[in-house]
Amino acid sequence: MHGGLESTRPPAVAGLFYPDDPQELGRWVERFLEKGHVRQTTDPKAVIAPHAGYIYSGPVAGSAFRPWAKAAAKIERVVLVGPSHHMWFEGLALPRAGQFYTPLGPVPVDREATARLADLPQVKLLDAAHAGEHCLEVELPFLQAILPRFAIVPLVVGESSDEEVAEVLDRLWGGPETRIVISSDLSHYHPYAEAVRLDRTTADAIEARRVAMLTPERACGFRAIRGLLRASCARDLQVDTVDLRNSGDTAGPRDRVVGYGAFHFGPPRHVPA
Repeated sequence: MHGGLESTRPPAVAGLFYPDDPQELGRWVERFLEKGHVRQTTDPKAVIAPHAGYIYSGPVAGSAFRPWAKAAAKIERVVLVGPSHHMWFEGLALPRAGQFYTPLGPVPVDREATARLADLPQVKLLDAAHAGEHCLEVELPFLQAILPRFAIVPLVVGESSDEEVAEVLDRLWGGPETRIVISSDLSHYHPYAEAVRLDRTTADAIEARRVAMLTPERACGFRAIRGLLRASCARDLQVDTVDLRNSGDTAGPRDRVVGYGAFHFGPPRHVPA
């Protein structure tokens, strides 16, 4: 399943969702990271980060990724999981490409890790699912800015059950060298006040692991989020909402906004007796 030539997946949205000039892109990402919100989860195993154009969601993505800067030396692998926006398919899709490219350079695909998924029927090679898809690509410059050396397992989620996504994450979970990024925006195209209310209840549902509340109307990456909640439940990870804003807060009008959240999944906080 994982054979083939080592090709490169070129950027699909450089110059559209984020700057295509490496120096400018680097400055943007560093600024977002420096201004990112900080919460109690200091070294999260997994994060949920948004994937819109950087002028809209970049500040919230900075909050999602900021804590990994302190753990950068030990992070070797990042499992990237996000929704398919352009095509319908069943299961989860890996690319044939051996690396993804952004204006900041190439990022290798972890072939050793993808080989662990070879016997799972829900995982398939499907280049078309990755070709024009932005949800994983826009996370890469943040990781490139933070991590000196890492490889990725890029998975686009189609029609999949919570159990199928969780099974993939369980296979790839690893130790502190492996981290997980779930790429998702929240509500879409509601008036500002309604979006604030909807996204707050979605954040509460994520923190409380109320998976039934997570629907396509709540988050485009709802399948990936539900899979992570299922996989993390047995591991008793603490879930923190670190940042919750929308395009009306960052760079857009307030009549039709898109919601963004940064969430950290880390060790449970111990309350003194």
